Amino acid sequence: MISGIPVHLETEHPAIRTEGLIKDYKRTRALAGLNLTVPEGAVYLLVGPNGSGKTTTMKILLDLVRSDGGEAEVFGLSPIDDGARVRAQIGYVPEGGIPGYEWMKVGHLIRHHAAYYPSWDEDYAESLIRRLEIDERAKFKTLSKGEARRVQLLLALAHRPPLLLLDEPMDGLDPLVRDRVIEQIVDHIAENPTTVLASTHHIQEMEKLADHMGVLHDGRLLAQSTQDDLHRSLRRYQLEVPEGWTAPEAFSGTVIHQNGSGPELAWAIWGEEEQITGALTASGATVRSVSALQLEEAAIALLAGTEGT
Repeated sequence: MISGIPVHLETEHPAIRTEGLIKDYKRTRALAGLNLTVPEGAVYLLVGPNGSGKTTTMKILLDLVRSDGGEAEVFGLSPIDDGARVRAQIGYVPEGGIPGYEWMKVGHLIRHHAAYYPSWDEDYAESLIRRLEIDERAKFKTLSKGEARRVQLLLALAHRPPLLLLDEPMDGLDPLVRDRVIEQIVDHIAENPTTVLASTHHIQEMEKLADHMGVLHDGRLLAQSTQDDLHRSLRRYQLEVPEGWTAPEAFSGTVIHQNGSGPELAWAIWGEEEQITGALTASGATVRSVSALQLEEAAIALLAGTEGT
């Protein structure tokens, strides 16, 4: 956690809420008091390095893994007490495969999956098969990672759930297929009231969809915010400073990350631009430019800001 960065997100209608969520795997703490809020209707990117707790969070929401402390709710329901009702409202693309079903042909797997969802839309499933170029005759275990991803996306979308949990949905997809998958997700959201929680390393591609982002590190949120607040509050300041310059003591911003040495500096700072620029100028620095960070740049800056803490 970085001092001065917001980690609480207020909303009257959370689709997902966790409070103090803890999960331990033997000697490893995967989640260390996670307070996650995903507003209903949001497309929320959960980003962070491998092992930061993204997959564990999704599995707890599905009651595939039990937490060791704290609470989790999906549309106000407990995944533990109301597991079947919760899972019926979720379309899930897991990070890995589909254990226990690899031997099935894809068409058989689709029909088997459909039987569990009264809301399954057969016509929509057929359109997804065509659009995602899915071979129903192939055995699932013979599919490439990208082909399997497309099947998993169909299984997640075809019952038109109000919540999608997408764990690295672009993993294994070539750029052309990634564009097609993103277009399909955009179309799905446009046609169906949907909340999306997605973890991804492909932040740049998913930025087209996202309106919220949370940055996870060692099982804790470093920040969670709307994309608008991130663009407004987290900015890169290009500075020229005199020899021996030090930052002002009464500084109104939170310095997230520093680059450069000597007279040329580039700082990522959270705070009100007018106040920060005024304080830097008054200290003798020359502010050459101020620019907003894209989501990927913001995530990298926030994660870099944990180094040495």
